[in-house]
Amino acid sequence: MRVLIIGATGFIGFPVAQAFVRAGHIVYGQTRSAAKAKQLAAEEIIPVVAETQDTASYLPPLIPKLDAIIDAVGGTDIRTLSGTLLSATADAIKAYRSPSASKLTYIYTSGTWVHGENREEVMSDGSPLGTMAELISWRPAQEQRVISHPDLNGIVIRPSLLYGRSGSILAMYFRKAHAEGKVEWPGTPGGRLALVHCDDLAELYLLAAEKATIARGQIFDGTNDVNESTDAFLQRLVEITGAKGPYQYTAPANLFEKALSTTSILRPYLGRALLGWRPRKAGLLDHLDIYYQAWRTSEGLM
Repeated sequence: MRVLIIGATGFIGFPVAQAFVRAGHIVYGQTRSAAKAKQLAAEEIIPVVAETQDTASYLPPLIPKLDAIIDAVGGTDIRTLSGTLLSATADAIKAYRSPSASKLTYIYTSGTWVHGENREEVMSDGSPLGTMAELISWRPAQEQRVISHPDLNGIVIRPSLLYGRSGSILAMYFRKAHAEGKVEWPGTPGGRLALVHCDDLAELYLLAAEKATIARGQIFDGTNDVNESTDAFLQRLVEITGAKGPYQYTAPANLFEKALSTTSILRPYLGRALLGWRPRKAGLLDHLDIYYQAWRTSEGLM
């Protein structure tokens, strides 16, 4: 396959791009940074240096030969960009793609926070969505636009909280523990963390693209089988960092922290049943010392 990954140097996009390369596919990686383009090239990923919203500079020459596009964009303007990318892709297909070409696969990255706060019921990929944080309340509508698009093999993947490598969102809490000796988390005690290692998540994207004929129109929760205790994670972080205990919960100070404090007890099945996806990495608690040291090394602190 020929695959374009938009946001290819991000915490989701980069492992996904690497997974496709290892599987033997031709991978184009969009990045806004010329410096990061070298990082992509070193991984046998063909760099596409362009602003994400400047789709006219990179979609027309690629659309005729692509098999799949993966939207792995992050950032504060993600709501606008998600809509822009989907519309621009559909327009480029009509303008530049041969009618005889196979239908393009389009994988949109959402998130499991859309399940909303629920500390009592176990939910899975197809469960009705609850009341979710304001920050991501727009996502379900975008999910539906993707999977129902007539010109695309639309697929949605909802990653949960990522761990491994340079830490993703957890990095800011590792940093605070390291630099200030404090372990804090927004929300209230008794919560649960839905988690997935970035490498396991990358495998889900690969399987969904390779099996798009059966994955199209589906929404997959990309998360481990077992949720982990937030309290246990924070206590273990105190222990391995030498931070001053006890850990503390804080009132969410902004929309992001409100979303992060969400507890959803998830038991996904669709990725396993349709695609044969099996997360293989150790859980966050079991190898937290290893994941913390990986973050320290990525920060040049070792």
